[in-house]
Amino acid sequence: MIAETVCSAAAVAGLGIAAVTAYRKRFLAAARIAAYALVPLGLVMTGVVEWAADTAFSPTAWAGFAVLGGAWALFATTRTVERRRGGTRKERRAAARAEQAEAAAPAASAPSLGQASRPASRPAAAPRATGGADDFSDIEAILKKHGI
Repeated sequence: MIAETVCSAAAVAGLGIAAVTAYRKRFLAAARIAAYALVPLGLVMTGVVEWAADTAFSPTAWAGFAVLGGAWALFATTRTVERRRGGTRKERRAAARAEQAEAAAPAASAPSLGQASRPASRPAAAPRATGGADDFSDIEAILKKHGI
């Protein structure tokens, strides 16, 4: 009841200030002040203020907020510990299985092809002697032209 009265009084005071501002021929500012003044009145009329006041002064509501905060803290703590350990239990088990499989058969992951069946390696490509010097001279000319 008190919260609704305070909001209504704030709305009336704001509308009074808007009227004085409009009297001074500052209509845009008066419209903006009136808009701000009507917000608390609208909140009172929709029942939001009553709900907020009932929630703010209710010990049960505050206990509920405390329980929600505790749940959030548990989620955050478990997630932090999970990240430090390296993932969820399922992910750690999968990683352990992969490590065991690699330790049991290290040669199984390497290709088992013989020397004869491998393709011949190509020699490293040598830089072109004819076109390479011309390309750099063009670049040098452009840089010199711009003073770099």
